[in-house]
Amino acid sequence: MPTNFTAGPVRVRVPATSANLGPGFDALGLALGLYDDVAAEVASGGVRVAVTGQGAGELPDDDRHLVVRAMRAAFDVFGAHPAGLSVECVNRIPQARGLGSSSAAIVAGVLLARALVLDGEHRLDDDGALRLAAEIEGHPDNVAPCLLGGFTVAWSEPGGARAVSLPVADAVRPTVFVPAERGLTATARAALPATVPHGDAALTAGRAALLVHALTTAPTLLLPATVDRLHQGYRAAGMPGTSALVSALREAGVAAVVSGAGPTVLALSEPPAGFPVGTDWEIWQLPIDVSGARAARGRLGHAERDPVAAGRKS
Repeated sequence: MPTNFTAGPVRVRVPATSANLGPGFDALGLALGLYDDVAAEVASGGVRVAVTGQGAGELPDDDRHLVVRAMRAAFDVFGAHPAGLSVECVNRIPQARGLGSSSAAIVAGVLLARALVLDGEHRLDDDGALRLAAEIEGHPDNVAPCLLGGFTVAWSEPGGARAVSLPVADAVRPTVFVPAERGLTATARAALPATVPHGDAALTAGRAALLVHALTTAPTLLLPATVDRLHQGYRAAGMPGTSALVSALREAGVAAVVSGAGPTVLALSEPPAGFPVGTDWEIWQLPIDVSGARAARGRLGHAERDPVAAGRKS
């Protein structure tokens, strides 16, 4: 094996994420306790990707897979590419639902490549990993909580993406409503206008600032803090079921928003008992992940290979 790379496999656990959180468009995100486990090791040649769980039989099994593409981008930074790769993905984050499956794959790829390269953590620290992941993804709102955990505020500077992670108040109890239908971020972004009224921008900026206070200190303010006029209204026609559920939950006093680009709905406060949802939605109560992505040496264990999302309540 070339001396650029470590011997044996490495693994990483990456959390699901919900971005925007209403008014925090492209800036705010939350890491959730639902995980993909991914392992990789250097091979003598070729690329092999095995996928179980979400996306099995649909995702590419070669170097087109997003984890591998992210690994390649990280290897470019190190200036070293292995002859081949063997990758194993156990996916629990639903694909194309607004829960950060692509960001999880990108962060996993960056951290796996870093772990496989000798002295990788010193050559690419977490700040550098965030910048690279955000460059691959195109915006930092999902990759930041995936990498750092907790509630994150992310922004971009000329030198790249930056983010901070803040503690979340104990009373915040996320619930996600996941539909069978899928959505695409590119389609959702295409629905957004080039400009918005100044009043809408000002209102949303104020609510985003209030949301930081509500999530960290005063959860009783979550309902007014999640008012948004920048993106959710413009996307509603493309996700009528999502829009209707968000409206119904909010009318019941629940701080509900579209999760990322949708179509999943995120509730930051618990729905009332017996709230009518219908059979089109899976309902999962998820803890907030506070650790973010974590890499380690070795293969995936028996528990990590279980494709069922351990710990979620429905």
